[in-house]
Amino acid sequence: MSDPKINSILDEGNRLFLQGKLKEAIVYYDKILNDNPLHLSSLNNKGYALSKLKDFENALKCYDSALGIYPDDLSVLVNKISSYRKLGKFIEALSLCDKILKNNPNYNIVLYHKERILFSMEKFNESISCCDSILNDYPENGDVLFDKSCSLVMLSKIDEALELLERAISHGLQYKIKAKKSKSFARLYDNTRFKKLVF
Repeated sequence: MSDPKINSILDEGNRLFLQGKLKEAIVYYDKILNDNPLHLSSLNNKGYALSKLKDFENALKCYDSALGIYPDDLSVLVNKISSYRKLGKFIEALSLCDKILKNNPNYNIVLYHKERILFSMEKFNESISCCDSILNDYPENGDVLFDKSCSLVMLSKIDEALELLERAISHGLQYKIKAKKSKSFARLYDNTRFKKLVF
């Protein structure tokens, strides 16, 4: 049975988290964890708050504590993948992705992490395959269209890349800004079509 007192403390922590008051939120998660060190939501949420503060090592400790009790909790596993990815621990992150996808082959949030990890590992064709799996379900996902476009540029498939970039931009002007800042597109700064799209 859930404890109303714990729920109230957790709700307050989550409210602070959503306001961007991450350190204050962690204080509330710790209040619960001091009495109940295996409280799943508090461990997961504290880990997520720590990862937002770029304290990925301590975030991973929270996730590992949670997974010690609930080894198959998808929310915790996905957050762990994200921290691994941001730490540059791509092999570990990829291994977790594959573990989840074995039983949930169309789990798009994991495919999204996987395509970004593969891109960082310069496995551009494999990254594109993950993008295609997501785009089968969500053909107009701007983030994935943009990511696939980046991989295509790296493979020198410029026309196809620019078509996808144009589609991404049609879903939000933030993709123009991302393309201007992205190292992937640096080689296209003299490309007329690229300049028309982003400048």
